[in-house]
Amino acid sequence: SQYHKMYRTVKATSGRQIFQPLHTLRTTEKELLPGYHTFEWQPALKSVSPACDVGIIDGLSGWTASVDDVLVETIARRFRYDVALAAALKDMEEDIMEGLKEHGLEDSACSGGFTVVIKESCDGMGDVSEKHGSGPALPEKAVRFSFTVMTISVRPEGQEEAIIIFQETKPNSELSANHFCLMFVDESDHETLTAVLGPVIAERTSMKESRLILSIGGMPRSFRFFFRGTGYDEKMVREMEGLEASGSTYICTLCDSTRAEASKNMVLHSITRSHEENLERYEVWRTNPFSESVDELRERVKGVSAKPFMETQPTLDALHCDIGT
Repeated sequence: SQYHKMYRTVKATSGRQIFQPLHTLRTTEKELLPGYHTFEWQPALKSVSPACDVGIIDGLSGWTASVDDVLVETIARRFRYDVALAAALKDMEEDIMEGLKEHGLEDSACSGGFTVVIKESCDGMGDVSEKHGSGPALPEKAVRFSFTVMTISVRPEGQEEAIIIFQETKPNSELSANHFCLMFVDESDHETLTAVLGPVIAERTSMKESRLILSIGGMPRSFRFFFRGTGYDEKMVREMEGLEASGSTYICTLCDSTRAEASKNMVLHSITRSHEENLERYEVWRTNPFSESVDELRERVKGVSAKPFMETQPTLDALHCDIGT
């Protein structure tokens, strides 16, 4: 609506039409949406339909009960994760073929299949309310989830080392990110975020166990995916791991140090948190098996306050870097 308003204002005041009318933009947008490509997963993905011609879906599909008090039709839109990955690779067909040619890898040498490393990013987009709109009552914050293809490598037969045939030169650029889920939700609303991203995480988990068979350069090729959640800021990591917010006494997302400990001991910080451990702590928090007071309980679970829903790779987080520096 803001675009439309600008379009009308500029046209009325200057008589010049410098913006595209809305309908031409819509048509262009439709042309730019990824087309449908046939692909297959071996073994088939658990609880994901084998259909390849799936466009934009309701972000809450896969949940039987709706999230309370929110108009479900409008809360989130996304592509199915495996469809989005297949479309992204199909878009990179030329790059993949060029990479193979550069390294003199004839088609027969690549029977082992390709390895693809995916960086995932997710962040809040702040306030997106229409200042004067009268649309449906929605949360006025939005969150966007995207992925970037970081590298594609292949290990020719008889060789120890894999060869990287594609590497993203601008991994942090808006242009290399494939946005595949947009949701109207406040990034601090743990329950709704879990509800919307739950199915995405389930799809991702089943893809880790499987290989994508997709035709590239006229031949069926197999791709294995590795996911790295390195595109989250500290707030989002805390949200997804069910930790207290950043003002917490437990300052670290990867170990149990408190502010006081960190300020005394600048060196000996080790990474101790794992996703499984956080889940166990959440159960302790929920059930309080030792009938402790709130403070004692908090001390026991070290800042785990909600159910974590996204496993993290224990790599160095921002805070350990700060302490180290």
